[in-house]
Amino acid sequence: MKAVYKKEMRSYLTSPIGYVFVGIYLLLAGAVFCYSTLFSMTADVSSYFTIMMLLQAILLPLLTMKSFSEERKQRTEQLLLTAPVSITGFVLGKFFAALTLYGACTLFSSLYFLILYIYGQVKTAVLFGNIVAFLLVGMAFIAIGVFVSALTENQLAAAVGSVGVILFFLCVSLLNNLINVYFIRFILSAFSIFSRFQGFTQGVFDFSAVFYYLSVCAVFLFLTVRVFDRRRYD
Repeated sequence: MKAVYKKEMRSYLTSPIGYVFVGIYLLLAGAVFCYSTLFSMTADVSSYFTIMMLLQAILLPLLTMKSFSEERKQRTEQLLLTAPVSITGFVLGKFFAALTLYGACTLFSSLYFLILYIYGQVKTAVLFGNIVAFLLVGMAFIAIGVFVSALTENQLAAAVGSVGVILFFLCVSLLNNLINVYFIRFILSAFSIFSRFQGFTQGVFDFSAVFYYLSVCAVFLFLTVRVFDRRRYD
C-alpha cells in the first residue's frame, strides 16, 4: 500500500491535475468564505460548509476520476493485479493519496476562519465539528469516486458517474417532500448525506452521522476491492 500511495502522490504533484484541483479548490473556498461570512458580516459558518459540500460533489470526482480508469486505459492494470501487493492494499493506497490531497486543501482553507476570530465571535466547538464532518463527507465522496473509476477506463465517464452517485446521496432527502409514506421517507432519510450534515451546521455533533459516513466509505472501498478481485480471476 505504501508504494502505491507514494506513486499516486507523486502523480498528483508532477501532473497538472493535482495543482489544478488545489488551485480551484482554494479559489472557490475563498470566494465562498467571503460571500457567506465576510460580506454577510456574520461568524456563522453553516452556510460556508453547506455550499462547499455541494461544490465538492463536483470537485472530488475530478480528483478521483483517473484513479483506476487511467490504469485500464494505459493497460497497466494487470501489473497492479499481479504485483506483490494485495488488492486491498493498492485500493487503499489510491484512496489515501486522494484523501491526503483533499485533507490538505481543507485544512489549509480552514485558516480563513482565523479572520473571524479577529473580527467576530466564533464558536470553536461548532467550527471544529463542521470541519470534522466536512472531512468525513469528503472521505465518503472520494470512496465513491474511486469505486466508479474502477468500473470504466474513460475518465470523463468516471467523473460524470461519480457526480451522479454523489448527487443521489445528497438529494435523496428532497424526495421526502414528494412522498407521504412514512416508511419510504424514513429509508430515504437514512441514505441522505445532506440531511445528516445539517446537524453539524447547527452545532450538534452527531456520532450516528459519523458512523454513517465511515460506513459509506467502507462499503464503496469494499465494492472496489470486489471489482478487482473478480477481474483478477476473469
